[in-house]
Amino acid sequence: MEYHNPVLLKETVDGLNIKPDGVYVDVTFGGGGHSKEILSRLGPNGKLYAFDQDEDALANALPDERFTLINENFRFIKRFLRFHGIKSVDGILADLGVSSHQFDVAERGFSTRFDAELDMRMSQKNDLSAYKVVNEYDEANLRRVFLDYGELKNAPAIARVILEAREKEEIRNTEQLKTVLSRFLPAHKSHKILAQMYQAIRIEVNQEMDVLKEFLEQSLEILNPEGRLSVISYHSLEDRLVKRFIKNGMFEGEPERDFFGNFSVPFKTIGKLIVPGNEEIRINNRARSAKLRIAEKI
Repeated sequence: MEYHNPVLLKETVDGLNIKPDGVYVDVTFGGGGHSKEILSRLGPNGKLYAFDQDEDALANALPDERFTLINENFRFIKRFLRFHGIKSVDGILADLGVSSHQFDVAERGFSTRFDAELDMRMSQKNDLSAYKVVNEYDEANLRRVFLDYGELKNAPAIARVILEAREKEEIRNTEQLKTVLSRFLPAHKSHKILAQMYQAIRIEVNQEMDVLKEFLEQSLEILNPEGRLSVISYHSLEDRLVKRFIKNGMFEGEPERDFFGNFSVPFKTIGKLIVPGNEEIRINNRARSAKLRIAEKI
């Protein structure tokens, strides 16, 4: 089984504009596909640091003296790069979302295809799991999760149904959860809606929006001038954050104008939005929702 088939491989690494003796970071190592491509373009003095919080990914570490794999969440990118003596870098790559491996291992609980315990943790060291979200969150927080992260308009009704069901018995696995939520899953679009529900819980479990914000802010701090940021996102919540931060270095509001009325922004956008072609989507169906944005620090 392929651990993870890298999406937009050439385009994402091309976007980094690799310098042979540069220092680069792949914050979502996974199966190592993007990292291998970066290393193939580095010279003997180049360096690549990779992050992955999932212990399963450690088995894919690359036997290359220019490469260092850090088993941590990339929200701590600045801290752990400094631990390794790195204060600034020439490029950062992020392939957001869930790896093929995480989807395909049934017991991780990420996929709607399998019956498994409610888990969805990208790192087994994390205390919060899908089980705790479903069985311990109060109604207001459940409503927030499904509304904010699943963009489900009937989030209040979903929250109430979960509360009513768990009063009778714990909701321990994905099949139980599907049964509880079945009234919200019309046959003609049940897969799409269930995927939104799973996405909402997964984002909450892994604090994905907070992690992304912290990562983007730190990337701006550690990138050298003309350093590149290459980010693949898979849903509108991620993409909106990435697009807005690249555009003006903020998540909310507008940047200040200078004396001449011009915005002072930290990045310039490189090229247009890149999406996979039909052939890549045919070979790797999980690429269908990918969006690649590339920026250069001014």
